Amino acid sequence: MDALSGAGPRRARGRPGARSSGVRAPAAPWARFSAWLECVCVVTFDLELGQALELVYPSDFRLTDKEKSSICYLSFPDSHSGCLGDTQFSFRIRQCGGQRSPWHDDRHYDTGAPVSLQREPAHYFGYVYFRQVKDSSVKRGYFQKSLVLVSRLPFVRLFQALLSLIAPEYFDKLAPCLEAVCNEIDQWPAPMPGQTLNLPVMGVVLQVRIPSRVDKPESSAPKQCGHENLLPAPVVLSSVHELDLFRCFQPVLAHVQTLWELMLLGEPLVVLAPSPAMSSEMVLALTRCLHPLKFCCDYRPYFTIHDSEFREFTTRTQAPPNVVLGVTNPFFIKMLQHWPHILRVGEPRMSGDLPKQVKLKKPSRLKTLDTKPGLYTAYTAHLHRDKALLKRLLKGLQKKRPSDMQTALLRRHLLELTQSFIIPLEHYMASLMPLQKSIMPWKTPPQIRPFRQDDFLCSLEHAGPQLTCILKGDWLGLYRRFFKSPHFDGWYRQRHKEMVQKLEALHLEAICEANIEAWMKDKSEVEIVDLVLKLREKLVWAQGHQLPVKEATLQRAQLYIETIIGSLPKDLQAVLCPP
Repeated sequence: MDALSGAGPRRARGRPGARSSGVRAPAAPWARFSAWLECVCVVTFDLELGQALELVYPSDFRLTDKEKSSICYLSFPDSHSGCLGDTQFSFRIRQCGGQRSPWHDDRHYDTGAPVSLQREPAHYFGYVYFRQVKDSSVKRGYFQKSLVLVSRLPFVRLFQALLSLIAPEYFDKLAPCLEAVCNEIDQWPAPMPGQTLNLPVMGVVLQVRIPSRVDKPESSAPKQCGHENLLPAPVVLSSVHELDLFRCFQPVLAHVQTLWELMLLGEPLVVLAPSPAMSSEMVLALTRCLHPLKFCCDYRPYFTIHDSEFREFTTRTQAPPNVVLGVTNPFFIKMLQHWPHILRVGEPRMSGDLPKQVKLKKPSRLKTLDTKPGLYTAYTAHLHRDKALLKRLLKGLQKKRPSDMQTALLRRHLLELTQSFIIPLEHYMASLMPLQKSIMPWKTPPQIRPFRQDDFLCSLEHAGPQLTCILKGDWLGLYRRFFKSPHFDGWYRQRHKEMVQKLEALHLEAICEANIEAWMKDKSEVEIVDLVLKLREKLVWAQGHQLPVKEATLQRAQLYIETIIGSLPKDLQAVLCPP
């Protein structure tokens, strides 16, 4: 049943630096397809093998045996879910071949995309459309099959919309339909941050806007612009990645801030839900509630006892890892009793009803497999609950306010909470940057000053979150715990990297604005050659890392190099510019 055997190398992705626009070059097969998806898998149920990989497309994409096994087990709901009909959910697995080096288009996309939407360098997302229906022609009496899109992009809304178009058609017409769809995707333009794209598939045009890191946090949904005569009229997706936050958090509204704190601190959390759809949506909603902060911990929207990392995550010989696990098997309650936080959610209420709120309970109450819905934790929130927000949301439910308006309220609240927490850190970090006037063209750029936690905490008295947030509580205690979390480490590394790049850009600009001929007058040939080599190195680094430098500055630096080399003796010119 398995379409591929052995681990083998990954599919060749074309020449690094090959352009994705225009006609696809023969040297880069499936280049445009690869900009969106790694591969498409079909998983079926075999009476002898159980879940089995029936098809991988394109056929030359290689998955390791461990990856195949993970995809097979995670593409079917476990027996406790009892999912009949069509179900959509998602999972995330570790790439077994180790972190791959990004190719040209990855860097181009990641440079312009928000940090939370950059491609996964070492994980795959699996977007699943599972169908289970009665079928008397099958020995087990049921047709069971999953269509899975494997990607490194966290575009859950886009890929769910794509699956809802192609999966029903595929289950009826099988392989020829899938090949045609993959060929259509291979004609799509690459995802470019800030651009609105039209993506044709199966007679439908999906219109999406790819988010950019320069977007305002609450930018509006894409509008149909400049395509009035497009036939068929495009289906406009309001977002490629955002979930209906209110629907996800409806059963836990009273604990949203506590959950936000747990996510901020990178605490281990298990989400036990009745179905993979609910578990994966809740886990993704939890990881997205820190936006615009990047979620730096591991997370698994759907996880089973067959996963290759099951023992790693359930061992009692060491502290639970910083991971958010979405599970559906109640057996996990017994296995993970030593985890500090367990969230159990039940079936959602009807949309017009008041949500039955899960209760906050002590972990000691977590003993039986039939445990009631609730947040089981000994954690005490640092911040006071925003009762006004809860009132507005519950009133909106009573008045049948549309879910998208409720989601907008909740998303704005979480965004303002995260921004209020991060802004003081950003201000302090900016103060560690050397002054521009201290950057001299012929000297090594000054160092960024170290981040001193005590100095930062002292600054909060005059420039803390109280300036932008009305919530009271132990903000200092929250920052102290945040300093020990993977999210502080991830945030600091990213900001420090950006500041180093800014320093390098400013230094290159300072060199290009200086009078290089005046500097050369009293310098030896060794010093001049050294300058050429360093300038070349800076130029390559600036272009390779896409530093925030104007094109005119880069051209001027290149001109400087040519001018300097032209002033040297012929023998040195031949060494520096070999034919």
